Amino acid sequence: MKASERAAQLWAVLALAARNRQVLTYDLVAQLTGVARQGLGQLLEPIQSYCIVKNLPPLTALVVSRETGLPSSGFTAADAAAVPTAQARVFEQDWLSLGCPTPDELEHAARTRPSRGSANS
Repeated sequence: MKASERAAQLWAVLALAARNRQVLTYDLVAQLTGVARQGLGQLLEPIQSYCIVKNLPPLTALVVSRETGLPSSGFTAADAAAVPTAQARVFEQDWLSLGCPTPDELEHAARTRPSRGSANS
């Protein structure tokens, strides 16, 4: 299965978490998806990029470290101080009405607007 296909599956998990106003740890997402914590970044990047391209709140802000309560350094949609505001915007969005982007749409967004690891992208 391609990373973009797994990212589309992860989108559904995050959309449901947003609907329930839940913040998820990387460890919990790893357990829910069967993807090692270290591999989650490659699945979160296309989602982050898609949100940037579509001018949506940063859905990936809901995935945080248990130790810090913040997303990892690959999260570039908001600085650390703005994460709670970003999460509140995510909770306000009706993600379920948007539907899930296709793997091709996620892959295209990641190519068009790579976002991981660069605050300026």
